[in-house]
Amino acid sequence: MFAPIAAACELTIPPGHHRKIGVVGAGAIVQVGHLPAYRKAGLPVAAICDLNQDLAKEVADRFGVPRVSSLDELLEDPEIDVLDIAVVPEAQPEIARRALRAGKHVLAQKPLAVDSDTARGLVELAAELDRKLVVNQQMRYGEGIAAARAIAEAGWLGELTSVTIDVNISTDWSAWNWLVTSPRLDLMYHSIHYFDSIRSILGTPQRVFCAAGRRPGQLAAGETRTTTTLLYDDGRSALVNVNHENITGDHYARLRVDGSQGSVRGTIGLLYDYPDGRPDTLEVNSIALPTDGWVPYPVTTRWIPDAFAGPMRALLAAIADGTPAPTTGADSLDTLRLVEACYAAIDSGATQALPAR
Repeated sequence: MFAPIAAACELTIPPGHHRKIGVVGAGAIVQVGHLPAYRKAGLPVAAICDLNQDLAKEVADRFGVPRVSSLDELLEDPEIDVLDIAVVPEAQPEIARRALRAGKHVLAQKPLAVDSDTARGLVELAAELDRKLVVNQQMRYGEGIAAARAIAEAGWLGELTSVTIDVNISTDWSAWNWLVTSPRLDLMYHSIHYFDSIRSILGTPQRVFCAAGRRPGQLAAGETRTTTTLLYDDGRSALVNVNHENITGDHYARLRVDGSQGSVRGTIGLLYDYPDGRPDTLEVNSIALPTDGWVPYPVTTRWIPDAFAGPMRALLAAIADGTPAPTTGADSLDTLRLVEACYAAIDSGATQALPAR
């Protein structure tokens, strides 16, 4: 029953697609996400660089990366085809520009840039230079989201009507000094995952409304509680409700996709004790099959680190044979525009139409 769904969640990378990778940045997400995923996938990471050379050396030793380099050395190395950039958002665009001009294909972190004008410039530059630019929107490759999307695409839910993501957790922002002081927080750096995943299921909405708040005395400067409604002209909708300041311990992170003939529901396992977490859970109830009540789908992988192989897998396939990558820079630009519309809705108190490409 679930064999075609599991196939749609595949994260293995064919050996013929392997290219030598250079990693820019040795911070926490590289250590818990990028490098463990690439090691599990058997991908050759040739070198790593970081402003903190001691950190880069320690991470390289731990993950068996053969060389610690400077950024200039990575850019000049003819054997490195792909640059995986994992630095603070303000620094990413200039590094990406240099990488593209050096002839490298680029995997960039989300958001691609802190504003859509800068992101659009990167997309245009990649197209001009005929280089691949993919954004590391890895949640849509996580098995919970990927299986839910595959179930929907298989027609098991009938005509889709809504997606709901409801997250109520406690997030320790102190691990990221730059996030603690950022005036923009949840929407730009966390819920952007949910928006991108919803877009992969329902497509890009036409309008959004968003409200945001903070807990008195919280550490972070930016918004830590948001409620966002995504509206589609055909009547479909999505709701994303997020609270990072749950101080009572009754944490949860839930996903639901509804259609005219069934639903899937589950949990986002990573958010239970981040970054260790647990596998997602997922169940389907369908009159189209039909099922006898709720039937569990057997999730076997995790968002961190497993899903981090997804964007790199897509980039390598695009390089190898031109297979379109789901999270190209151009596609992720629509996710960033959605985030910007959310902030505009907060500022105006009114529903915002998403601008055309």
